[in-house]
Amino acid sequence: MAGERLPAVYEVFDERFADVAGDRYLERVFDDGRWLEGPAYHPAHRIVLFSDIPNERVLRYDERTRRIDVIDTASGYANGRTVDAEGRFISCEHGGRRVVRLEHDGTTGVIADSYGGHPLNSPNDVAVHPDGAIWFTDPTYGIVSDYEGGTAEPRQPVRGVYRVSGGSTSLEIGALEQPNGIAFGAGGRTVYVTDSGSPAIWRAAVGVDGSAAQPEKIAAADVVYDGIRVDAQGRLWVAAADGVRCHAPDGTLIGRIPLPDAVANLEFGGPQRNVLYITATTSL
Repeated sequence: MAGERLPAVYEVFDERFADVAGDRYLERVFDDGRWLEGPAYHPAHRIVLFSDIPNERVLRYDERTRRIDVIDTASGYANGRTVDAEGRFISCEHGGRRVVRLEHDGTTGVIADSYGGHPLNSPNDVAVHPDGAIWFTDPTYGIVSDYEGGTAEPRQPVRGVYRVSGGSTSLEIGALEQPNGIAFGAGGRTVYVTDSGSPAIWRAAVGVDGSAAQPEKIAAADVVYDGIRVDAQGRLWVAAADGVRCHAPDGTLIGRIPLPDAVANLEFGGPQRNVLYITATTSL
């Protein structure tokens, strides 16, 4: 139930995880979802937006008041999201098969909804590169059934990773089974993508022109991998079916925080960005 505190366990597999320390408990601040996803932290307002995809709603958690509010009940089956340098939320919508941005005046602008003249599959997660380009993953999870969107035939020949820059959309990675989570390493010189179809973590260098080089698999997993974030030390924090896993930049699994429910995504928040928000099945 909301407010419940569970023991926190930090499993150390490598000395690079040994300095990770935190509360002795995990706190469940919300427990009334069906499949929660897409946490994104806004540092100015100190809020976390997150998605309850099957219920087609977006919720807001205020870390100062600890209040939860439903702010959208027609979200287009929104999934992953992030915040850009101007403080605007960027979200992936399964229902509209598009990536959108919430402008400061409350209007919604479409960043991408097609490629090559055909609709996208179902954009899943999104990250903003330091150069301002918007990258997103486009698996088929939102169109394989009516649970997280609407059943439809894929119109794209691949399940890709795309970049939107200067109003133009380019396919950067097109060889993954189901690209899912996406995050950049320090300085944006590296992009990391989880493939929940394999499952695995892939890494690609980002060139001076902003495009991705040939990706390489740096870690294979024995459970499904979903969202991904990179911390200040360059470690990769991954949402996994058995909790939160942590990998070194070279792909080595160095630690784990087990949870009782499958984890879909995660986000760093708090004034020092040292609070880990986790969407785990029905709970935040």
